[in-house]
Amino acid sequence: MEFQAVVMAAGGGSRMTDLTSSIPKPLLPVGNRPLLWYPLNLLERAGFEEVIVITRKEIQKMLNLDTKMKLDFVCISDNMDMGTADSLRHIHQKIKTDVLVLSCDLITDVDLYKVVDLFRTHDATLSMLMKKTHEPTEVVPGQKGKKKPVEQRDFIGVDDTGKRLLFMANEADLDEELVIKRSILQKHPRMHIRTGLMDAHLYCLKKYVVDFLVENRTITSLRSELIPHLVRKQFSSPTSLQQGLDNKEEDQKKKEQASLDIYSFIKEDNSLLKPASDNSCWNDHRGDMNESLHEGKVRCYVHIMKEGLCYRVNTLGLYIEANRQVPKLLLNLGLEEPLVHGSAQITDRGMIGSDSIIGSSTQVGEKTSIKHSIIGSMCTIKDKVKITNCIIMNSVTIEEGCCLQGSVICHNAVIEKGADIKDCLIGSDQRLETKAKHVNEVIVGTEQLMEI
Repeated sequence: MEFQAVVMAAGGGSRMTDLTSSIPKPLLPVGNRPLLWYPLNLLERAGFEEVIVITRKEIQKMLNLDTKMKLDFVCISDNMDMGTADSLRHIHQKIKTDVLVLSCDLITDVDLYKVVDLFRTHDATLSMLMKKTHEPTEVVPGQKGKKKPVEQRDFIGVDDTGKRLLFMANEADLDEELVIKRSILQKHPRMHIRTGLMDAHLYCLKKYVVDFLVENRTITSLRSELIPHLVRKQFSSPTSLQQGLDNKEEDQKKKEQASLDIYSFIKEDNSLLKPASDNSCWNDHRGDMNESLHEGKVRCYVHIMKEGLCYRVNTLGLYIEANRQVPKLLLNLGLEEPLVHGSAQITDRGMIGSDSIIGSSTQVGEKTSIKHSIIGSMCTIKDKVKITNCIIMNSVTIEEGCCLQGSVICHNAVIEKGADIKDCLIGSDQRLETKAKHVNEVIVGTEQLMEI
């Protein structure tokens, strides 16, 4: 077994609480499949047979996944607030090999081997996936006219190949200037600084990185702490025990620092002492083991997707956008399933758009039009209803004469006769009165109406 796969599925979805307050993030339906299905399907297509899934008990109980892989669930207590690095540390006894870590909110058709081959070819400490940041094009319910929060940019430095990851910093962590260490520029005098890239939260990591995390408990997040630490460590020397040992106290301090240095966890590979040409069966073709011999032992790489789909479903806007793209994604993945489930009962099929998805056991009445929308399972949609650009979850009832546009309707909601809903989010179990009219609103929880 070359890699073990780990999917992080315990997060609460803090940037989309209007949705996740009633539906756990890994269970949010995207194209009538739980969000967690997408990273698992990516791994299954790549040939993985087993996956460790870090989640919470309530989520595991509700999961019903269609997969041939063996899923090893590790449940984190609800009262434990764990970052992604904490979660990986929590399962360290299960990790026996190098590891591939994914977030449950990743939806992509990337060729996974492109990330893995970077890791193999360059004997990398880290290889990761990035893609150009995607701005949602659709109106986000409840946010029309509201000023968008300013996202802090990431500055990503790569070499001429665009694959070696040389520098990483977030705008929030910088002063007025972007400072590049001389040690980086000495080895890579031409560095390209890029912004507008999204970290897909897909990482190949050496086993010794997990060992390092076990000892270094100050690191809680993979994305914001561990990955930048590894990138910086490429161009710094191992912590030395030979300098400044003036007394026993300082000696002990130096030893403690060295014990937490990533270099102290890297096992020596005697084969690296041999000439590079004798070292690897693929070296003459793809790898550059001279780099392994002459540069630092910490090496970070990135695969930047230039085409294809890649979303992190971590905001309401991106949740809506991902649902819009699902028919195209399923086609790209070769999943040639009918978009309208065979058990759905539809009176006028000609009024259902060719890019709409309708789930099992849903009933659609006469003269009802459904365009550019996703309808879940066991819904009842009565006569003369018009639905455009909507996401309707499971067991929703929409009565006669309703008009819904650009909205998200969560599980078990009831929309009574003649309601007119535009650019709204209607929470689970909500009931809208007859002829209700709502525009750009969020109706969730116990509050009958909450306008953003």
